[in-house]
Order: sequence, then C-alpha cells, then structure tokens
Amino acid sequence: MAGIKDLSVLLKSIQPELDKNEYVFLSFSENQLKKLDLDSLLIFKEKEWTTIVIKKELADKFNLNYSDVWALITLNVNSDLNAVGFLAAITKKLAEASISINAVSAYHHDHLFVPINKSEEALKILKEMQTNSQH
Repeated sequence: MAGIKDLSVLLKSIQPELDKNEYVFLSFSENQLKKLDLDSLLIFKEKEWTTIVIKKELADKFNLNYSDVWALITLNVNSDLNAVGFLAAITKKLAEASISINAVSAYHHDHLFVPINKSEEALKILKEMQTNSQH
C-alpha cells in the first residue's frame, strides 16, 4: 500500500498509539556496541559515535547510564516518506505545550519519542489534532 502524502488526510488519520515500554537513548563506539550486543529498537551511526535506543529495563539490567527516559508514540497512519509538513504540524503543536520530541520516520509510520512524564499529555494532544482535523 502506498503511503499517504496529503497533509489533511494524514492529520485526520494520525491514530496515535502509546507503547507500554520505557526507552532510553545511549551512545557508544562501534567496539563498545559490538561487545554489548544489545537488542536495540533503533541504531543510528553518527560520525562521532553510534546512537541506540533500547528499553529502559535492558539498560538497567546492564547497568548502563542514561540521562532521560522516553515514551514512544507511534502514528499509525501509513505516511509517505515524501509527505510534506506532517511532522512540522505535529512538532509545532507539541512545542506549544512545551513537549520535546525526537521523531523517527520509518518506511510505514512516524514514531515520536517524548519525555515519559509528558507522554499522556502528548497522546491527548495528538488525538485532539486528529479529531479537530476531521471537522
């Protein structure tokens, strides 16, 4: 199924879903990462080090230091990677509520990492965006 590019259709179809897990962002050298062999949700190789996102419980199990805990909200609309303005509209609305966001666009969906203590508020805002876009 082809992804949706139309911004109004995307906003009407957000379908946000809050993951029950807690996540942390960590950064390692390639050698450190290979030694740890962690089950990562996300791996992104930056020029300095490699950033990974893993479940908080896994970081705790291996006594890994992290600074913040994040919730994951998946937008269950099948967004096209070439869609214009979708994440901009969402991040603007969350910024107005002082909610930081780390967005990841994957092939089928966009995923939002928000501070764990703001997850319910973020979910509520996203659902309101969807409802208000349907009018």
